[in-house]
Amino acid sequence: MPGLAPSLIASLYRAACLAELDALKPGNVHAFAAGHRMAVADFVTSAEVSAPHLARAGAGVGARVEAAMRATMDAVGQNTNLGILLLCAPLALAAERGRDLPGILDHLDEADAQGVYAAIRRANPGGLGRAARHDVAAPGPVPPLAAAMAEAAPRDAIARAYVTGYAELCRIGLPALAAARSAGLSAPWTTTAVHLAYLTQVPDSHIARKYGSARAEAARAEAERALGGLDLRTEPVAALLAHDSRLKSCGLNPGTSADFTVATLFHDALAGAGAALGSPSPGARTKP
Repeated sequence: MPGLAPSLIASLYRAACLAELDALKPGNVHAFAAGHRMAVADFVTSAEVSAPHLARAGAGVGARVEAAMRATMDAVGQNTNLGILLLCAPLALAAERGRDLPGILDHLDEADAQGVYAAIRRANPGGLGRAARHDVAAPGPVPPLAAAMAEAAPRDAIARAYVTGYAELCRIGLPALAAARSAGLSAPWTTTAVHLAYLTQVPDSHIARKYGSARAEAARAEAERALGGLDLRTEPVAALLAHDSRLKSCGLNPGTSADFTVATLFHDALAGAGAALGSPSPGARTKP
């Protein structure tokens, strides 16, 4: 199948990033409220400067992530989008090459590993800590990217996406987006619906890195109790902002849920433009 033009991929990526910012997403930075010492403008700038690199013709996954992360740090001086880049780069490459996503993930090479590790070191994401094996800060040769992602998969949802072929995006995000549209919601409420699906169903990896897995699960359960029954057709701004305030007052930022929200919107837009990204069977890709 013919691939999509890099200019179109860049435009769809930029649109996905901006659409995520327009939605009320409890705990994150969005058009309704800033937070965590970051503002919407930082993320808008990040989307603009990273888009050409994320969609650069012929570049591999690692090169896209590294160049986009460098451009982001140069422009805003902080990590606003590492998770977004890690999730969106394989999607962009698959769309450009006219291949399915598992075919991209199964052929990551040494250059991809070097680029991704360099981007992670540059971003220095909050709560990264140290790992017994394949530590990103350790000296020496960079391990194969598939092996490193498999090692981190039990504790990190983005790494797990590389191992499972984005199973959670296909199981949670895309169905939530389709259901929201079927219910008659329009943007930005369809985006809020996607974010809430991740927030209430998966313990957020960003919270887990900073505060531990038990706190991440508690935050997920709290979100499910507070927000799981909301009817977004009523545009419940007050209830969502109340939970937003509670999370931010505790320093809890469900950033991975936001990253997956962008990736879901990007995946949907690419597929709508004709990209044959494919979808995994549950548990289909488990080898390192």
